[in-house]
Amino acid sequence: MSAHPTFSDRVRENAQCIAESGAAALSGLYDLTSMRLVRFSVTITRNQHDAEDAVQAVLVRVAGNPKLLSRAASPWSYLLQMVRNESLVILRKKRRGATVSDLTDLLTRRNVDEIEKEEAYRAIWLAIRTLPVDQSEVVVLKIWEEMTFLQISEVLAIPPATAASRYRYAMQKLAIELRAQSVEVTHE
Repeated sequence: MSAHPTFSDRVRENAQCIAESGAAALSGLYDLTSMRLVRFSVTITRNQHDAEDAVQAVLVRVAGNPKLLSRAASPWSYLLQMVRNESLVILRKKRRGATVSDLTDLLTRRNVDEIEKEEAYRAIWLAIRTLPVDQSEVVVLKIWEEMTFLQISEVLAIPPATAASRYRYAMQKLAIELRAQSVEVTHE
């Protein structure tokens, strides 16, 4: 392994720790990944509690069989796929027509020092919520997880060109939505 392990390497190391020490070592993987996994799941479930449930279910599955993760070619991508699948299962189980309009569903635990930044963050998440799920999940993976379109295509099981076009369309929609709210989009 290189002197600077990738995030995926760190996920693999935590999975190996769970395999060696048992479920008690799950806290390391939780601390490393939970906020990021919940943020991703929220783009699918559109609900903070459902997203947390999806992440918890996946982490319980990993605790029961950590080799799933430690043997994966790209453990972080595999973990994201697991959370995506669980989020979709939860979504299918939910009653149709039940919507949650509370913005706090979209906010993951994030310390923000300035009120202006908090308002911009809320506006961005509100705008992301207006996107179709297939576009919002690409935006989260591209911007917050800093994944390439090839990596995104592996997580979502779509061609890289499709991931790129979904991202492009989403960014166009977000720019229009945020411009209307006077919030600047700076990520290209």
